[in-house]
Amino acid sequence: MAEPVTGRSYIAQLNRILGLYVLGLVGFVAAMAWAEQRGLSRHWIGPIFLFLTVMMYAVIGVYGRTSDPAEYYVAGRRIPPIYNGMATAADWMSAASFISLSGALYLQGFSGMPGAPGGLAYMLGWTGGFVLVAMLIAPPLRAMKLYTIPDFFQVRFGGDWPRILAAVGAVLCSFTYVVAQIYGVGLIASRLTGVQFEIGIMLGLGGVLLCSFLGGMRAITWTQVAQYVVLLLAFLIPVSWLAYKQLGNPAAPLAYGQQLGKIAEREAALLASSAEKQVIDAYQQKVRDYQERLADVPAALERERSEARQRIQQLRSRSADVDLIVTASRELLSMPRDEAEARERWSRELRENQERAQPLGGLPRHSLPFAADPQGDEIQQAQYEISRRNFMALLFCLMLGTAGMPHLLMRYYTVPTVAGARASVAWSLLFIALLYLSVPALAALVKFEVMTHLVGSRFDELPAWIAQWARVDASLLSVQDMNGDGIVQFGEVRLGADLLVLATPEIGGLPYVISGLVAAGGLAAALSTADGLLLTISNALVRDLYFQSTGHKASPEQRVILTKFTLLTVALAAAFVAALKPSEILPLVSASFSIAAATFVPAMVLGIYWRQTTRQGAVVGMLVGLGVTVYYLVLHNSALRGLLPQAILVPGLWWGIEPISAGVFGAPMGLVATWGVSLLTRPRRAR
Repeated sequence: MAEPVTGRSYIAQLNRILGLYVLGLVGFVAAMAWAEQRGLSRHWIGPIFLFLTVMMYAVIGVYGRTSDPAEYYVAGRRIPPIYNGMATAADWMSAASFISLSGALYLQGFSGMPGAPGGLAYMLGWTGGFVLVAMLIAPPLRAMKLYTIPDFFQVRFGGDWPRILAAVGAVLCSFTYVVAQIYGVGLIASRLTGVQFEIGIMLGLGGVLLCSFLGGMRAITWTQVAQYVVLLLAFLIPVSWLAYKQLGNPAAPLAYGQQLGKIAEREAALLASSAEKQVIDAYQQKVRDYQERLADVPAALERERSEARQRIQQLRSRSADVDLIVTASRELLSMPRDEAEARERWSRELRENQERAQPLGGLPRHSLPFAADPQGDEIQQAQYEISRRNFMALLFCLMLGTAGMPHLLMRYYTVPTVAGARASVAWSLLFIALLYLSVPALAALVKFEVMTHLVGSRFDELPAWIAQWARVDASLLSVQDMNGDGIVQFGEVRLGADLLVLATPEIGGLPYVISGLVAAGGLAAALSTADGLLLTISNALVRDLYFQSTGHKASPEQRVILTKFTLLTVALAAAFVAALKPSEILPLVSASFSIAAATFVPAMVLGIYWRQTTRQGAVVGMLVGLGVTVYYLVLHNSALRGLLPQAILVPGLWWGIEPISAGVFGAPMGLVATWGVSLLTRPRRAR
C-alpha cells in the first residue's frame, strides 16, 4: 500500500529540505560577512539582502502555484503540525511583533504610559490568546472541514446574514492589519535600498504578491516556513550579541534581568541631573512658543513667512553659500499653506513638546508595574488606576482578538486531523516563545546601551546610523541639542517604536551585514503576515460575498482565478493607504484585534458550545459588537470623526479606556446581545 502524503517519508523529505535551507541561509550570511570584510560596500549589502530574500520567497511561490481549490484555500489539508506551527509563528510574528514590540517596551516600559497603554500587555495578551485558540476554537473548526471563517457562520447558523457579517468583519480587521504590515515593508525596503518610503512599499509589495497570488495557502505556508527561519536568526543574533557584550552571557532571556537594576539606577541619576532639567526647560519654552502661535494663528503664520523671506534676502545680499539659500527656501516652502494646516501642525507639535517636557523625555520608569504611584496624591492615584485599567483592557482585547483573527484560524484548516490542530497550536506557542522571551530582553539591553554609550557623547561625534535613519523618516529618530551644551542628554534622544529592532545591530556595533539580516527578518515578518491577510480578504470578498450572495455560477478554478485578481486589487489599495502613514504599526494592529474580538468571538464561542444560539442572536450580537467597536475607534480618530453625525458624538474616553482597546466594550455587549436575542428567538420546544 502506498504511504499517504502526510506519512513518515513525506515528513522526512520536508526535514531534509528544511535542513539544507538552514545551512544555505547560514552560509549566505557568512559569505556576506566575509565580503563586507573584503570591502563590499554597505550600499550593496542592503539591496542584496532585499533582492535575494524576496526572490527566494518568489521561487517558493512559483513552485507552489496551483488552481486547485483545496490546495489554494487550505493547502490540501496535509501540512504536518510542526510545519504548520512554524508557518503560524511566522504569520503571527508580524511587523508589529518583530519591528515594534521591543520598541514599545523601550518607550512604555512594562506598564505602558498615559495615552499609550501596552508594555507587557502585548506579549501577555497575544500569547494568552493562543491558549484560547487551543482550548476553545481550533479543534472544533478543524473538525468541520471548512475553508474560511465565514463558512463556519453559514454552516452553523444558516442564512445569508451571518456569513455576510462575518465576511465584512474579516475584511475590516484584516485590511487594518495588512496596512500596518505594508507600512513595515515600506520602512524596511526604503532603509535597505535608500529609495523613498513610497517606492519601498511597491518593492516589498512585489514580494507579497509573488507568494500569495500564485499559490494561495499552499505557497504561503511553505513561504512562511522559510520566512520564520530568517526572522528567528535575525532577531536572536543581535539580542544574543548585546547580552554577551554587556553581561558575558548570550542567553538574553535568562541574563537581562541584571540590567533592570542598572537601568533603574541610571534613571534615578538622570532624574537628578541638572543638564536633563535644562532640556526640560527648553521643551517647556517651545510649548509656550506654540501656545502663543495658536492664540493668533493668522498673525503667527504671516510673521513666520515674513521672517523666512527676510532671511533668504539677507543670505542673497551677503552672497552666502548656495546650500544655505536652498535650505532657507525649502523651509519657506515647507511652512503651512493655510491657517487650518498651521493650526493642525502646531497643535501636534505642541502635544509632542509637552510629552518631551517631562522627566526622562516623557518615558516611564522601565520596571514600574503600572504608571504613577498608588501611594501618591489623588492625581497620582487616579493615573495609576487608569493605567491599570488600560493594561487589563488591552490584555483582554488582544487575547480575544487572537482567538478570533480570521487569517490565524484559517491556518488550522490546513492540518490533516483534529488532533493535528491541537498539536499545531502547541508548536505555534513554542516557536513564538523562542522570540517573545527575547523581546523584553532586547528592549532593556538597548535602553542600557543608549543610557551608557549614546547619552554623554558629543553631538559632533554621533554615529553615522543616526543621520541615516533620520533621513528615512524624521519621526523615527530625533536627536537635538536642546540645552546647547554639545552633549547628548537622554531627554534629547527620541527613538520611534518602529526603529529600535532595525537599528539594534548598529547600536550594538555589529557588522552592517547583521543590519541587512535584521532588515530581511523584519521584511519576512511583514510579508508572511501580509500574505495570509490578503488571502483572507480576497476569500471573504469572492467566496463569501460575491458568489454566495449573487448565486453566480462558476467552476472552482474560475473562482480561484477571480480570488487571485481580487487579492491584487486589495494589495494595491492597502499600499495606497500605507503610503499615507495613517499611524504607527502597533496602534493599527491593536485596532484590528479589537474588531476581531468583538465581531467573531462571542457568536463563535456560543455557536460552538451552546446549542440554543440562534441565527438572529448571532446576527444581532455581531452587529452590536462590531458597531460599538468601530464607533469608539472612529470617535477618537480626528481624521474620521467628521464622518459621524454630530448628534451621536459622545466626547471623551469611556472610563479612561484608550481607543485601541475598543473591543473591551464591543465584545461583552456582543456577547450579551447574542445570548439575550437567542433566548428570545429560540424554538418553543427548546425553551
